[in-house]
Amino acid sequence: MKRHTILQRLTISVIFAVISMFFICGEAGAKVNIVTSIPDFASIAGEIGGDKVDVLSLAKGYQDPHFVDAKPIYVTRLNRADILVYNGLDLEVGWLPVLITGARNSNISTLNSEGNVDASVFITNILDLPTGPIDRSMGDVHPRGNPHYMLDPRNGIPVAKGIAAKLSEVDPENASYYEVNYEKFATLLNLKIKEWDEELAPYKGTEIVSYHKNLEYLSDWAGFKEVGFVEPKPGIPPTPSHVADLIKKMKSMDVKLVIASNYYPQKTGSLIADQTGAVFLSIPTQVEGQDGINTYIDLFDAIVGEITAALKDKTGAANHSLLDTDG
Repeated sequence: MKRHTILQRLTISVIFAVISMFFICGEAGAKVNIVTSIPDFASIAGEIGGDKVDVLSLAKGYQDPHFVDAKPIYVTRLNRADILVYNGLDLEVGWLPVLITGARNSNISTLNSEGNVDASVFITNILDLPTGPIDRSMGDVHPRGNPHYMLDPRNGIPVAKGIAAKLSEVDPENASYYEVNYEKFATLLNLKIKEWDEELAPYKGTEIVSYHKNLEYLSDWAGFKEVGFVEPKPGIPPTPSHVADLIKKMKSMDVKLVIASNYYPQKTGSLIADQTGAVFLSIPTQVEGQDGINTYIDLFDAIVGEITAALKDKTGAANHSLLDTDG
């Protein structure tokens, strides 16, 4: 009887030991849960984190990131997040703060939380910083500067570095893994930027019209001159009088290209292009903004390819020299 009791105790001890090892191994093998506001960050975080992370973007690539429905399921996802990466500069001000509050997750709840990552802090070339008072009559003006900085691919480097550093802080055991992946990503992106620079070089100085002021970083990098906008003010729909004035201006300047993100209305931009002899392009401006754009590099392959193809057809190779000056 005594021997039977000893065997029972040994069996129970073994069972508890196995269960304990299971939980310990499970904890050690748990992936870092990353939630991002937009898919550009999700793509980069996935490349840096590899098989050590689970990544989810709240916004879709075909959505205007200013206006995303604050769905209850997003609260659940944020509640489980180890890291939240968001754009900042008030891009998500209309929908993300209420989700963070509802999530009740101390990892991400404030700027001082370990997992709260405002990616704008990694950017040194913030454009359109207001120099005076701002009011609603000026349209959708961001008081801390233009938030669409990810449309300059050079900004992908510091953002990736910041994400890698945060992953190493949250998951120090895999710090070397994240560093290696960051170096691979940065090396490839720098090589691609050189390729894109060469493709865009003949068109430096090209005058363009954009639908909204979200292409400023793209234009700054590519060397384009934005001479007008389909919106009379940021976020304000075009009026007939504004459209008429813009058409007149474009004809006088012989503007060749009108560009809009593919989540903005297309009809007016297309009409303006038809009336002025310009090309109208509706382009993806976020990862997963259209089929086949699964990574940050895919995004710029698509953007550069569509723009250069349109300008080549419109201007012809013989006219490139006319576009080589900044005026």
